[in-house]
Amino acid sequence: MARSWHTIAVVIDTMIEEEDGAARREHPCSPSLVADIGGTYARFGLVQAPRDPRERRPCDSLVVHEVERFVCAEHAGPVQAAQAYLGSRNATVCHAAIAVAGPVLGDRVALTNSSWSFSRRHLRQALSLDQLVVLNDFTALAHALPALEASGIQTFQTGQPAPTAPRAVIGPGTGLGVSALLPRANGARALSTEGGHRDLAATNDREWEVIRALSASRGRVSAETVLSGAGLGRIEATVRQLAGERPRELHARDVVAAARRAVEGGAPAPYACEAVHLFTGWLGAVAGDLVLTLGACGGLYLGGGMLPKMAEVFDPQRFLERFLAKGRFQGYLQQVPVHLITDPNASLRGAASALLASDESSP
Repeated sequence: MARSWHTIAVVIDTMIEEEDGAARREHPCSPSLVADIGGTYARFGLVQAPRDPRERRPCDSLVVHEVERFVCAEHAGPVQAAQAYLGSRNATVCHAAIAVAGPVLGDRVALTNSSWSFSRRHLRQALSLDQLVVLNDFTALAHALPALEASGIQTFQTGQPAPTAPRAVIGPGTGLGVSALLPRANGARALSTEGGHRDLAATNDREWEVIRALSASRGRVSAETVLSGAGLGRIEATVRQLAGERPRELHARDVVAAARRAVEGGAPAPYACEAVHLFTGWLGAVAGDLVLTLGACGGLYLGGGMLPKMAEVFDPQRFLERFLAKGRFQGYLQQVPVHLITDPNASLRGAASALLASDESSP
């Protein structure tokens, strides 16, 4: 008899859990968790959006609430960081979209420039999610492009956008992110790429000197080797070494600060200024190659965490000079709009858009 009562209790508990889960799934406007996880920081936010496709709002009406930034090194992984975020708000979510700085190929996801790795299945179970979408961080940024408002971009080149052509996204941060938004008859598709790891080319003797010195110490030199936070420090250290001084690899913020002081009439910082000059030129050259490769006449968008922090020393004209320096295709590239994304929540909104567009749950 005791065993029978135990069986009945288990059945009742199971029914209650199923009813609770069904109630959560049927809630027409339950909050969704969105996250943008890079090599250094992880940002979380909540989006309120209807789950019924017939009631979904356009991406540009998605507002991310209660955004909070976590230092990745202070948490064991994304599960713990997400739990800390939700726990501090006593929030329960059924759906989540996690954008990560790394390739997303299977259940196991490892960030390229971080010690964090996780199982998508375990993350979904640990957060008790009905639906989980995991995507590359720049794929999320590409999803956000249709929603970008004039206040969320700074235009470097107006151009003449082709409305049915692809749009390209590239940007330095802890790494170098690359993606694109490809038009389709029933919407658009955001590409997941690792284009930041392409080989880096030199177009003048000075760039070749720097690449050769980097190659001697590091082996292969990719675009991300120089077009990233650590990359800016590497360029400064290499320029210093080529001048016969002892190299010291500075943090990107220190290089930018030194260059800023010099620009403002403070202490001279020739190595920092040249590092920023080389960085800007290389980014323009790589971005121009990307647009040509994709036929991205719909526009080029610069994202990532670095460029807004380099505003006082980043020279758009230097960038455009190298972006356009493609011989016979200069006129082609002059028609391509070039924008800097300044909306701090663009990736989170893009993740939300990808979540609403997804009809499948991750395993």
